[in-house]
Amino acid sequence: MSIYLPIAEISVNIFVILGLGVGVGMLSGIFGVGGGFLMTPLLFFLGIPAPVAVGTEANQIVASSVSGVLAHWRRGNVDVKMGIFLLIGGLIGSTAGVYLFAWLRTLGQIDLVIKLSYVVFLGIIGTLMMIESIKAMFQSRSGAVLTASKRNQHNWLHGLPFKVRFRRSKLYISALLPIGVGIVVGVLSAIMGVGGGFVMVPAMIYLLGMPTSVVVGTSLFQIIFVTANATFFQAYLNQTVDIALAILLLVGGVVGAQIGTRMGSKLRGEQLRGLLAAMVLLVCGKLLFDLLIEPEDIYSIGLIGGH
Repeated sequence: MSIYLPIAEISVNIFVILGLGVGVGMLSGIFGVGGGFLMTPLLFFLGIPAPVAVGTEANQIVASSVSGVLAHWRRGNVDVKMGIFLLIGGLIGSTAGVYLFAWLRTLGQIDLVIKLSYVVFLGIIGTLMMIESIKAMFQSRSGAVLTASKRNQHNWLHGLPFKVRFRRSKLYISALLPIGVGIVVGVLSAIMGVGGGFVMVPAMIYLLGMPTSVVVGTSLFQIIFVTANATFFQAYLNQTVDIALAILLLVGGVVGAQIGTRMGSKLRGEQLRGLLAAMVLLVCGKLLFDLLIEPEDIYSIGLIGGH
């Protein structure tokens, strides 16, 4: 059963899109990520134009993140104060990112920039998370429990001014840290059509030193507002949000997030990070392969230019 997407200008199978929405919604609930890092490349593979995939996926992330946050809120796993500081940076970054998106689109380079951004960020984050999760699993098996506290040792970042106490996360750090992380994630949200959880989650754990138990819910809390902001500006400035596609992804995402939240509560922190790292690297590999492989119609551009 197919449906025509007016902005993307192609027909897609309804059940395939719904299935993708459920799957990515489950990731949102399990890992505390919006899931856009996986959904957006999958939409590329289905033939959705990159700008439309980015603009529309940000919309779907809002719904799946709301669904996930409600479940984590009931468990008390959301640090609202930390989320607000992350959100301040996120709103600044996502607004600036949409204007950057529009500029790159006028240059005709937006497709390449989006895909290269995915390869670079997914490759770096996936590798770092995989190394850390493997170390954590070996330490837990050998009984080296105390080494896990090294994440919270003091460094130059802890000397930054404007310190704030975050009681839920048991931290006393500079407000500049979460704001800075939020700005970076906000830009990624606009350029790549992601909630930024694949950057936000490891940054909250390893840079801010937050406990894994509150990272997922707090990440989703911030993602809701940043992606909503990005969606609004993408629709207003770039007209790249396909409502028909967004609705299908929304329905699947909300259902999947509830399932994922229940599954995530049964896994340990290092197991969650290891699974997420594996998926990040898998998507990165596929995108890199598609960029490097020789296209079938290798002379199509030359033929068009010659007529």
